[in-house]
Amino acid sequence: MNITLNGEPRELPEGSTLAQLVALIAESPQAVATAVNQEFVARDSRDACVLREGDAVFTFQPITGG
Repeated sequence: MNITLNGEPRELPEGSTLAQLVALIAESPQAVATAVNQEFVARDSRDACVLREGDAVFTFQPITGG
C-alpha cells in the first residue's frame, strides 16, 4: 500500500500499523510525536492505528514549554 510520510511517498505492507512504521524510521520511537491525516496519534495508540492506502503520516519532535 502507498502512504505519504512527512510529504514523501512510501510503500508499506498491507496491515502495517503506525507503531511498526515509527519503529522502522526512528532511532527512538518514544522521542517523536505522530499524526495521521492531520489527527494526533498518542504513543500508546500507535499499535491500534492500522494504516490505510493514501494515509498521510507526519512525525515531529514534541514541543514543550512553560
